[in-house]
Amino acid sequence: MSSNIQVQRICQHCGKEFTAKTTVTKYCSDLCAKRAYKARIKAAKVEATNKETRQIKARPMEELKAKEYLTITETCQLLSVSRWTIWRAIKNNDLKAGNIGRRKLIKRSDIDKLINQSPKPQQENKIPQPARSWNIEDCYNMKQIQEKYSISEKGLYSMIKRNNIPKIKRGKYTYVQKSIIDNLLSEQKSFF
Repeated sequence: MSSNIQVQRICQHCGKEFTAKTTVTKYCSDLCAKRAYKARIKAAKVEATNKETRQIKARPMEELKAKEYLTITETCQLLSVSRWTIWRAIKNNDLKAGNIGRRKLIKRSDIDKLINQSPKPQQENKIPQPARSWNIEDCYNMKQIQEKYSISEKGLYSMIKRNNIPKIKRGKYTYVQKSIIDNLLSEQKSFF
């Protein structure tokens, strides 16, 4: 039984228009059918190797997820963060870590808690400003204090820090009120 119908079709391989004698014909010639078959086989092989590669890549992650205790490096791989981020979390007590010999181990449940907890509000680092603005004529800069009282730079800075003396920064100079420094250093000078 032969078919007398003629249907205009487009070849699924080369894209040319052809006249088909059946409604299920997909290719314009035997050569296009063979080429399409080879392309399907090649695509299947490529997909199989890609799937195998994805499985090999995912295997270490699955092993990490199954572990109860992780090292710093494994934690970095699991969370996709740097080592310094993990160390910072340990230092800030956001993440608990224990030592076994020289190795730091982190419990998997602690990592999950860190991820699931809500973020802490960031505290703004505000530099304490003096209550009032000082007149620069009523202040010494650090170099002037060193020359007047013949004190070393380290000694001056440690004295200012130890006594909580307020200072103001203008440009590249740091200023301290004359009255405070004079009182403090005259007391120390009379003491010696």
